[in-house]
Amino acid sequence: MVIELYVVFNEVAGVLAAKNVTIARSLVGNYVTSLDMTGVSITVCRADTDMLSLWDAPVNTPALRWGV
Repeated sequence: MVIELYVVFNEVAGVLAAKNVTIARSLVGNYVTSLDMTGVSITVCRADTDMLSLWDAPVNTPALRWGV
């Protein structure tokens, strides 16, 4: 369920905030999953302005779509 993903995200955000890490962008949901896939996947990376501009660029794929 998506609500469980937000619970995990909230916990991770709390841990990162305690370490003075700012979350610039986040994506929470069921993206590119398998029918029998369980658990969550968390990816954290350092992002500079170039990386963020790429993140914010329009996306039009079968799994993700925004800015188009």
